[in-house]
Amino acid sequence: MKSLKKKRRIQVLVVAALALLISTAMIGYAMRDGINFFRAPSQLAENPPKPGETFRLGGLVETGTLTRGQGETVTFSVTDGGASVPVRFTGVLPDLFKEGQGMIGTGKMEDGTFVASEILAKHDENYMPKEVIEALKEQGVYEPPKPNS
Repeated sequence: MKSLKKKRRIQVLVVAALALLISTAMIGYAMRDGINFFRAPSQLAENPPKPGETFRLGGLVETGTLTRGQGETVTFSVTDGGASVPVRFTGVLPDLFKEGQGMIGTGKMEDGTFVASEILAKHDENYMPKEVIEALKEQGVYEPPKPNS
């Protein structure tokens, strides 16, 4: 009797381990394209992305570079004070998107231009994405928001 219980217990443990292994592999496979790494313009200049790699680019919208093209196409440059990256986006920009403000875009590099599929902008006067603040601090150009009087 003990032998049968021991075999059954081992079988249950083996099946559970296989189920755990298979589910972990499936989750990893499903997430392979879902993880987008953040890069600042200076990091992009030092270490260019692989062709076709989707990533997030963040920084400040460079003043004087915002140009509206035909239809919903917009071009501008993003900077962190150390480097600047041209960006092209086709779609509707967030209402609070403007020059000199923080933004993060998701997309790919094409011929030296970041082609964004999504643009996120600040949502109030004091907000800036954490990754953008860290990148600006590394370049020494971050200025904390002034307290309201």
